Amino acid sequence: MEPVNPEFVPDPESSREEMEALQRAVAAEATFTDDHPFDSAAVSTANTLTSGDSPVVVGIDQAFLDDRAVGAVVALRGGTVIERASAVADCEFPYVPGLLSFREAGAVVAAFENLSIDPDIAVFDGSGRIHFREAGLATHLGVVFDLPSIGVAKGLLCGTPRGSLDGLPEGARVAIDADEDVEAEGTIGYALQTRQYESGTRKINPVYVSPGHRVGPETATDITEQLCDGYKLPEPTRLADSHADTVKRDLTE
Repeated sequence: MEPVNPEFVPDPESSREEMEALQRAVAAEATFTDDHPFDSAAVSTANTLTSGDSPVVVGIDQAFLDDRAVGAVVALRGGTVIERASAVADCEFPYVPGLLSFREAGAVVAAFENLSIDPDIAVFDGSGRIHFREAGLATHLGVVFDLPSIGVAKGLLCGTPRGSLDGLPEGARVAIDADEDVEAEGTIGYALQTRQYESGTRKINPVYVSPGHRVGPETATDITEQLCDGYKLPEPTRLADSHADTVKRDLTE
């Protein structure tokens, strides 16, 4: 799968000012409303549809080994893995909050280029619109490939929850609103409680879902919940995490 908008591919050799300017251009290009040809209700891990009718979902994650990044993409249709792709790239940029795309995108773009199937939607382990400049990894690469995309992060990068997130029941969602740290207004995503212990003695934290590109915040949250399959994290990104670890382990043997 080749980039549709290669001019937006992150360049780790850019200056910080150039990086932030590119992110603003990406956010201006992104669509944070539903703009996809498939039925979002059909996106799930259950094999309830014929293979020709089920949207192809890809999960994206990474692993790191010294100064190298392993990008992993796992494609599923109707809950069945139909393809895995990966790539290894040098990390040419350090970890800087808000500029993750410039550290991680090289390996992910290369992994996408090794993918033979065209996905319908991508789920990233990272943020989408919940980002200082509305251009987290899911948004940035969603625009690069013009692919409907969702960001699912384990931590909240920015924005303000509209209510308490402490001990939410399973299935609860709390809107995340833009605040003074975000160059946006309104709801930029949701905290989603995908799992919770029945006992009050232990608690599971929510995940933070935001639209990447061509998906609205409510639909992004619905799809994420449909993909969790009893786990805290969506099945596509869980499988991508496992695949990235396998590739990393193979590199050390």
